[in-house]
This record gives sequence, C-alpha cells and structure tokens, in this order.
Amino acid sequence: MPDYESQVREAFPELDSIDSPELREKVVDAWTLGLDRGGWRHIEDIPYAWNIHEVSNVEHVRGVTRIARQSAQEQRDFHGADPDIDVVVAACLLHDVGKCYEYVDFVDDEQLLEPDRRYATEEVPHSLSGYALAHEVGCPLAVQRAIPHFIGEIPTRTLEAELVKSANSASSNAITQSAMGITLQEWVDEYSQTQD
Repeated sequence: MPDYESQVREAFPELDSIDSPELREKVVDAWTLGLDRGGWRHIEDIPYAWNIHEVSNVEHVRGVTRIARQSAQEQRDFHGADPDIDVVVAACLLHDVGKCYEYVDFVDDEQLLEPDRRYATEEVPHSLSGYALAHEVGCPLAVQRAIPHFIGEIPTRTLEAELVKSANSASSNAITQSAMGITLQEWVDEYSQTQD
C-alpha cells in the first residue's frame, strides 16, 4: 500500500502555514482517507479535471491555496478584515480532495489500485464529497463550510468560503486558458453537456 501520508505532506508544503497542528493533521487525514478509498497509486496521478490531465489536481490545489492566502493577507492589510488564515488554508487544501472519488473513471487503470466503489464514483460532486471527508475526519465546521465552492451548495457564505471560491475560479481560469486556450466558463459551457 502506498505511503499516502508522506505523499500528502510532500505534495502540499502549504500545510506548514496552518498554525494549528491538530488542523494540519486533519487535512492530511482527509487526503489519506480519500486517496485510500479512491485507490490511487500516487496523489500526483489525480488530474485537475476529467479531461485536463496535463495539470495535476495537486498543482491546482496548491495554486488555489497560494492565491487565497495572498488575498486574505490583502484583506487584512488593505481592508482591515480578519479572515481566519488557518481556515482559509485548510479549506483550500481540501476543496478538491473529493476528486479522489470523482475522477477514478477518467484515468488509466495503471494509476489505480483497487478503488472502493462505495465511494469512488462520479455520482457525487467532488466539493460535496470533499466536505464529507472533512466532516468525517473532524475538521472544524468553519473549514467544512468553506469547502463546497459551487453556487447553491451551501446557504450561507463566510468570508473564508468566498476566498476559497474566488481563488478556485482564478486558478481554474489560468489552467483552462493555458491548457486549452479557453476561459473556465467556456470550458464549462462546452463540456458540461458532454458529462450529462
């Protein structure tokens, strides 16, 4: 069995910017559980999107985390707001952990071991399964609430949730533009019918 814990720690140096050791471990636990149930050989094998394999999910998650942290710092310095940086970083690192479940059917078989089909399926959107993983390992409610990043998934948006959502859009737009020469919205418009 792969050493998922080491893979997660190596993949996400941003873990070190979470002040709470307990929260840091819960983020690692959620990823470890998702990787195990998804049956992945390596965390780097998870693609950014079902049809964009040139960019890994790890690269995207790191980009979202970096963008959100910088935005949170600007909100503090320029606007006097007080976002919880631990919540922002943890939620960013977990916002796409659900892809461990959702994308098993979109990669070559040699990238997988034995996915647990009770979890590994595209039937539940990754932001919701990511929320479920964070809940299962005991992440604080503030982190859980900031993980679902599609409009309408949760009724109340926190400052931290908005930071995750906007950083996700910024990173996703950069990826679709560099990988396919189109905006994120153009990608959604073109490929959402393909998935239906």
